[in-house]
Amino acid sequence: MSILATRLSRIKPSPTIAVTTKARELQAAGRDVIGLGAGEPDFDTPDNIKAAAMRAIESGDTKYTAVDGTPALKKAICAKFARENGLTYTPDQITVGNGGKQVLFNALLATLNPGDEVIIPAPYWVSYPDMVQLAEGTPVAVEGPADKGFKLQPEDLEKAITPKTKWLILNSPSNPTGAAYSWDEMKALTDVLVRHPHVWIMSDDMYEHLLYDGLTFATPAQVEPKLYDRTLTVNGVSKAYAMTGWRIGYAGGPKELIKAIAMMQSQSTSNPSSISQAAAVEALNGTQEFLKPRAEAFRERRDLVVSMLNQSKGIHCHKPEGAFYVYPSCAGTIGKTTPEGKVIETDEDFVTYLLEAEGVAVVQGSAFGLAPFFRISYATSTEALEEACRRIQRACANLRD
Repeated sequence: MSILATRLSRIKPSPTIAVTTKARELQAAGRDVIGLGAGEPDFDTPDNIKAAAMRAIESGDTKYTAVDGTPALKKAICAKFARENGLTYTPDQITVGNGGKQVLFNALLATLNPGDEVIIPAPYWVSYPDMVQLAEGTPVAVEGPADKGFKLQPEDLEKAITPKTKWLILNSPSNPTGAAYSWDEMKALTDVLVRHPHVWIMSDDMYEHLLYDGLTFATPAQVEPKLYDRTLTVNGVSKAYAMTGWRIGYAGGPKELIKAIAMMQSQSTSNPSSISQAAAVEALNGTQEFLKPRAEAFRERRDLVVSMLNQSKGIHCHKPEGAFYVYPSCAGTIGKTTPEGKVIETDEDFVTYLLEAEGVAVVQGSAFGLAPFFRISYATSTEALEEACRRIQRACANLRD
């Protein structure tokens, strides 16, 4: 008899972490591999934020804190929501977790009962369905059509809602596609949600500051105030402030839900790192001047990658509005044969071929709920991206009919 719980059979290891791990193993073995699997900015954490962490250490700010965040950080988060999103929260409406992933997981575990449905637009971040299933809910994937920029359409949302629907998870800008909803596009979705008062909204805004081409950020509770009382607005410092390893995520929402999330956290990890919280206070309260230049650097990389991928035989790459991902189609390579005689039958076959033939590590689209595509993270140097795209062009050119 196995010691393992049956709930583990509902989930699988994160494919994005698996690709990154495989790339690192090959690099350690001396292989020339360019890893484009990790969603992690290559910029360093700004110096003022690192200095705040060092001050916290030197002043002895190294003890337990309140389970779901220090008063100083909750105050900074309230100020951020008011300043940037026009959302008014009090500290007892704020929760802080060990990364945005823990906040999302806590919220789902605290609210889902067996049979509850969670609508997840596809392509989706790989962890959403698994977290729902661990919480004994039922993920309901609804495709965002490629010809609509991978965005959930209001009529499709309407059709997917049933009496069992508990949540809609909305991620804009999106991982894995980079799709971002304009104010009008978001309003079209919130108009649907207003008509279904039993549906709650989980807005994952982690890539808020990575928007391009003049697009203005829009979050559901801001666009439609009628949804404020049933929206959990989730964010964090990982992406915009290059603080992935600091593990600080946060959310604003109704007091009853925030209290339940805190109770969940009190019996799992307890408080996030006191030092990381002190650094996050400085991130939110300190200078924001570096955000636009860094976003501009990402935009330039996006344009480079989209252009070079669209010069690859059998590849078509849509230009996304935000984040630091592209989600190109490899449909034109399906059915082709590699120089070694293997037929490319799926997007997983294609990404395996890229890794083995050219040492380029990307993630197959099937992991994100929509194939045949693959995800590239362009959160790395321009030089590495140029070389990776040249290798992809060569790999595609070497495929035979």
